[in-house]
Parts: sequence; structure tokens; C-alpha cells
Amino acid sequence: MTGPGKREHGGEDVQVPKADFRSYYGRPIVKTPVWRHDVPAYLFTGGLAAGSALLAAGADLTGRPRTRRAARLAALGALGASTYFLINDLGRPERFHHMLRVAKPTSPMSVGTWILSAFGGAAGLAATTEARPHGLVGGDGRAAGIGAAALAPALATYTAVLIADTAAPSWHAARADLPFAFAGSALASGAAVGRLAARLAEGGPARGLAVAGVALELAATHRIEHGLGLLSEPYRTGRAGRLLRTARQLNLAGVAGALLGRRSRLLSALSGAALLAGSLATRFGIFEAGMESTRDPKYVVQPQKQQQG
Repeated sequence: MTGPGKREHGGEDVQVPKADFRSYYGRPIVKTPVWRHDVPAYLFTGGLAAGSALLAAGADLTGRPRTRRAARLAALGALGASTYFLINDLGRPERFHHMLRVAKPTSPMSVGTWILSAFGGAAGLAATTEARPHGLVGGDGRAAGIGAAALAPALATYTAVLIADTAAPSWHAARADLPFAFAGSALASGAAVGRLAARLAEGGPARGLAVAGVALELAATHRIEHGLGLLSEPYRTGRAGRLLRTARQLNLAGVAGALLGRRSRLLSALSGAALLAGSLATRFGIFEAGMESTRDPKYVVQPQKQQQG
């Protein structure tokens, strides 16, 4: 008899070597994207802009002026940050302008550029109405706010389609779940704005948004972390795993604070800060997981062998 991983050959026990996945000259099989940390920052601020626009529209329609004002301004500020991160990553500002010369429905980048531009116009108009005298707020501001909210789901999720369309194995394998994870993260970050800026009496919509967003994000990230076989591994290990575990803890703490802090301004603010940090950690964690999956050849070779065999 031989032990595990051994066999008899010529009277001797031979240890079967563990599979070693290599590429020519030790180089990755899939080229790692040259993206810098501007990209996950852009993923976060885009989601924040979308979530804030949804919160602003709901607050406007339900008569919560302070929440509406804070969320509209947050949407515009996050949009400005998104534009900066995107252009900075492109390296040359005119590249963004070039994307607007033609619309390609089959290109996530082209579609995303048009979504970002349309959303920016609506969110910008909604935010500028907040600078008018109180009696003039409404009308075109409400229409613009509803327009921004209508575009918000596309803004929140197109970046998930964009990264899933790359050759990064763990992003591509998660293409069905990434849009839901990004949508949940966007809702949670929008709720954070409400928890940080709104009066306690106006906190109802933000609480609901926090619960819905965190529930959606946790369900989607759980599937990503456990439902992709080997390609789930980068989401659970290393820096990405630490970030996503931290995000989960922060999101749960944020929801608990939102539900328990109905009468405490301090607890409400802490809840908002936790939700905001959780959303940021989610985006960076997903980014790191995809990048890691391009560096190790086993994430390319082994899934292909399983498909063939």
C-alpha cells in the first residue's frame, strides 16, 4: 500500500508532484491591465453619484428638503470626482472627448461615456437649483433630479459590465453578479449621504436604502466569493479578501447603526461613515481580485482544462 499521492513503481514509492501552472518565461498568460488606483476610485465615486441621485429624487418627491439638497450636491461632487479619476487614468483629457464622437452600443466604454455625460447634465441642473431662493426650487429642478435618478441604475452598473468585459478571469466569471454587487454598493453609499447630512426626522428613506443596498451587495458578493469555483479564490484571499471582509463588517455595522440610531445624531453619522467606507472597500476589493487573477496562470489554465475535460 502507498500513502496519499504516492504509487508503487519498480518497488519504490513515487510522490506525484503537485500541478504547477507555468507560462512561457514565467510571464502571465493574460496581460494585467495597466489601470492604476484611479479606476477603483472611479468605480466608487460613480456609484456614490448614482446612489445620491436616487436618494435626492426620493427625498424631493416625499418632501424632505434637507436630504434632497445634500444628496443633489453629493451627486454633483461625486460626478466631478469621477470625471477627474477617469480622465486622469486615460492620461490625456482629449481621449474622453473622443469617446463622444461616436456611439457604439456594443462598447461598454462608449455607452458608459454617454451615460456619464447625460447623467452629468441632469445632476448638474438639479444641483444648481439648490442655489436659488427656496421658493424657486422645484419645477425644472425636480424634472432634472428625476432624469438623473432614471439614469442612475445604468451609471451604477455599467462599470461592472466594463470590467467583466475584460480578459481578467475572476471579473469575467463574475459577469452575472458584478452588476448587482455594484448596484447594492451604490445604494449603500447613497444612503450614507442621507445618514451623514439629513435631519433625524428625514432619515426614513436613507434607512430603507441602506438596508436594501447592503442586502443586495452582500448577496451578490457572497455568490462571487463562493460560486465561481477556483475563480472565487482571488476574492477570498490576499489583499482583496481582506478588503471584502472589511467591507462586509462595515456594511453590517452601518445598517445596524441606521436601524438603531433613529434618535441619535452621532450614531446616525457613524452609520453613514461606515456605509461609505464599506462601499469604498468593496470597490477596491473587487478591483484587486480581478487584477490578481491575471497574475497567476492557474486562474487561466485550470478553468480551461475543466471546460475541456
